[in-house]
Amino acid sequence: MLSIAPEIRVSPPVAAPNVVAMAEELPTDHELMIAVRAGDIPRLGDLFERYHQRLFAFFVRLTSQPSTSEDLVQLVFYRILKYRHTYRDEGKFTAWIYHLARKVAADHWRKQSNTPIATDPTELPEVVDTAPDSAEQTAGREDLALLRVALAQLPVEQREVLVLSRLQQVEHRDIAQLLETTPGAVKVRVHRALKELREVYFKLRRERAA
Repeated sequence: MLSIAPEIRVSPPVAAPNVVAMAEELPTDHELMIAVRAGDIPRLGDLFERYHQRLFAFFVRLTSQPSTSEDLVQLVFYRILKYRHTYRDEGKFTAWIYHLARKVAADHWRKQSNTPIATDPTELPEVVDTAPDSAEQTAGREDLALLRVALAQLPVEQREVLVLSRLQQVEHRDIAQLLETTPGAVKVRVHRALKELREVYFKLRRERAA
């Protein structure tokens, strides 16, 4: 388990007279990263607060391994610190951090090429549901678990583009920059991945009902 998170300190919030004024004063991701690049390392804590949950979800949906995903998130922020000098003024931080995340995931798969990806829904994180239980809610949870299994069975390339576009809400132009292609090509890849996901999902439903 990597342990860089304790070293990342989140800067205390600045008091503001109202919510609108505070929102206007908050620095952008790009501004925070420029500060980190210049040596203001504690600002990395602000980026960590903004992105660690999103990155964790990204890695969990790619690997189906929560404990491993925590380590991978830590590694992304370690690399941000290590390679902060490579961040460009004209760059977009979202695209850059996912570029690092993809490299971290690729390195992990190369090292763990013989480790099977979990396809048992009980191995995936549960969504906490505080509403009263019912047959409809139970069926919904079962469908969600089955969808996670179907996603885990897709090829890595298809899983990645779906996670980025539909679950992480990354814009097509930013995904295109990551994949070194065009937004139009990304749209086609997403469409094909969704089609494959539907086919796998309904196949699993038929098998479960048999």
